[in-house]
Amino acid sequence: MTKSATDLMQDILFSAVIDSIQALKTASKGLPNTLLRDLNAIHANVTLADLPEEVQAAIATNVRSAFTRLLKEGYSVMPRGGTPERRGPAPAPVVGRGERRPPQGERRPPAGGRPGGPKPTSPGGRPQGPRRPPKPRG
Repeated sequence: MTKSATDLMQDILFSAVIDSIQALKTASKGLPNTLLRDLNAIHANVTLADLPEEVQAAIATNVRSAFTRLLKEGYSVMPRGGTPERRGPAPAPVVGRGERRPPQGERRPPAGGRPGGPKPTSPGGRPQGPRRPPKPRG
């Protein structure tokens, strides 16, 4: 029976963490203060070069073995641009009460011209619009 990808990745990560802890212990040469100092030096912005050489070697070994294990289990590992992704059509975003608006690139002006476009003008150049009754003077 093959393992799910989640189970396989959990096994790989668990193994990598245990190996890295063992490498930290080895790098401290049995000195508790050195081990504590190395542990405290690990934070969110640490880089691979900041870690002790033993930990760097353990991480490199675990990465290689992780790829090998993924391939043995039947998973394919390839570069991002290796094969085109298969995706279905993206659903149109729902706006308001069930109204569908087309994606941004596909908008077209409504039939009959643009709503904010130029207004027809009279021969004198004045815009024609609805006539309003004159204001009463009073």
